Amino acid sequence: MEDCPLFNCGKGAVFTKDGTIELEASVMISKGQHKRGCGIVLVKKVKNPIYLAREMLIRGGTDDESGGPNGDGGGAQGHCCLGGETVEQLAGKWGCEIVPENYFWTRKRWNQHKRGLGKPAREGWEEKTAGKDVENDGGWDGHEYLAQGTVGCVALDQFGTLCVATSTGGLTNKLVGRIGDTPTIGAGFWAEEWEAATRSSLQVSRPQSQQHHCSWVAGMFPKGLREAMGSCFPKLEGYNMLRLEPCSQHCHVDSSVEEKIYERGSRAAVQAVAISGTGNGDFFLRLAAARTAAAIVRFSAADNQPRSLASAMAQIVGPSGEMQRAAGDRWGKTSEGQGGMIGIELVGGVGRVVFDFNCGGMFRGWVDESGKVRVMVFKDEF
Repeated sequence: MEDCPLFNCGKGAVFTKDGTIELEASVMISKGQHKRGCGIVLVKKVKNPIYLAREMLIRGGTDDESGGPNGDGGGAQGHCCLGGETVEQLAGKWGCEIVPENYFWTRKRWNQHKRGLGKPAREGWEEKTAGKDVENDGGWDGHEYLAQGTVGCVALDQFGTLCVATSTGGLTNKLVGRIGDTPTIGAGFWAEEWEAATRSSLQVSRPQSQQHHCSWVAGMFPKGLREAMGSCFPKLEGYNMLRLEPCSQHCHVDSSVEEKIYERGSRAAVQAVAISGTGNGDFFLRLAAARTAAAIVRFSAADNQPRSLASAMAQIVGPSGEMQRAAGDRWGKTSEGQGGMIGIELVGGVGRVVFDFNCGGMFRGWVDESGKVRVMVFKDEF
């Protein structure tokens, strides 16, 4: 998707207020790597930022020459977020493809940039692209098709590892140097695993106070992002094959899957979540939205009132949720507070895809275990 000009990431990224491109991406896994999560920011020349985030994650576990834990992370040291020239130099060292900045320019995004500044749509395009190899996409008038936003993917492998990958160009006409939620751990993405309830007490339910209809969610991703996430999954043994099921808002762990619960020494059940967000990133940042949703699921069990990921998402990004309330009296007048999440929750050895959003629609798709492709835009199927 980073190679497709339809999406606000990579090739189709939006312009800053100054007419430049600054890309962001992140990758995080629930277990198996030392750093677990990495973000890259202010990238201008790396063709596929998601590959760079993956390299930073994988190389974070690099040992030193003696085999000890003091390696330099492939040059990134112990850092989980790097940007600008520093990370682009590492990208070249790590074999990521470097391209000229004009590779990312598209006329439809330039038109969008100019309109946002209250100027004629095509103003300055010919001068900016003169003598440069820029693909002529014909521009965009806002009617022929809908330009899409941030790209996020969540995946569950057969070993019980969850991975989330997200890539974006950020907000149209953002200030140069602005860093959004996509590369910020806990804001626009999160993945973790924990030892939850025992076999006898495991239950996931939706509190009666939550009144929100939820359909099923997203998880479909193209070959490029499959490859990007592939190296993040550890080759662990001792786990059974997983079933991936869609989840309604009123989902419970059925007693028939108790035998599939992963156990450790204390016979505690393994539970995990992975989340990717899209929308107004500043509000994801203010609420630490992704981590907050995950924490609701993880720590609600301590009060003997376990919550599902669907319920937690509804509380954060669903209609009348925390994101909407944070916008205050600006809700509906600007894009403030608008957003959505996709995710996968692993309970009892069963993965369930989940989503929620508070705006008009959110493009999403997934492939179930039978290979059937599902695509949705609004709350209900059509």
